[in-house]
Amino acid sequence: MKVLIHQTPERAVRCVADILVKRLDLQPDTVLGLATGGTMEAVYARLIKAYRGGHVSFDRARSFNLDEYIGLPPDHPCSYWRYMEDRLFDHVDFGAGATCLPRGDAADPEAEAAAYERAIARSGDIGLQLLGLGANGHIGFNEPSSSLSSLTRIKTLTRSTRAANARFFDDPDDVPRLAITMGIGTILRAEEIVLLGFGEGKAEAAAAMIEGPVSASCPASALQLHDKVTVVLDQAAASRLKLREYYELVHPGGGDAVITPFQPAA
Repeated sequence: MKVLIHQTPERAVRCVADILVKRLDLQPDTVLGLATGGTMEAVYARLIKAYRGGHVSFDRARSFNLDEYIGLPPDHPCSYWRYMEDRLFDHVDFGAGATCLPRGDAADPEAEAAAYERAIARSGDIGLQLLGLGANGHIGFNEPSSSLSSLTRIKTLTRSTRAANARFFDDPDDVPRLAITMGIGTILRAEEIVLLGFGEGKAEAAAAMIEGPVSASCPASALQLHDKVTVVLDQAAASRLKLREYYELVHPGGGDAVITPFQPAA
């Protein structure tokens, strides 16, 4: 697991956006796994800016989002379909039909979840998966106690997750209790994973994810099992890491590792 610690949230966001731009430059037909929530808004704003500046194109890429609330149609103002359209899809050049989210208003949510899992597998799985980090350690809507080998399915949201997302709804009681989410096993099949977290509110979860035991009590800790994960944090989110000095030694300033060949004494 590569841990990059930046001085500010803005630098952390720029780092993540640059990773996405570089991936699309090297592999324009990448299958992207996308995330929602407040953490991602600044990332998508930078991607839009990069696209408008001619630095990136999405015209050969495909995307699958992590999750969607059950019961919300795509045109609902709080659906993740709407979130993605407003914050990214309507502003860049994804091809028609290239962006996928589960249907929250499907008549049979279990069948919808299974169909979504099959669609991801048929695409060749995710090339680059973008993740945020819940304060309770969730990734996607894989709440604590989730199976570490789980596939796309229905999950009941915790009170803390619903409370964290209540700011997007007019009435906190309107936050759905259920969602369709990619499973942890689905996420771990991705070729590459990039997780962004910033702020003191993510510090405990970041420490459990990076340095704690692999456990269903912190679903994000399952990322320790993946061979190509980059975790991008700001100073506040990194504040509870016991090995922080080492991460900053390996990746000073959140940059690439400094590898200096050994020079024997004369």
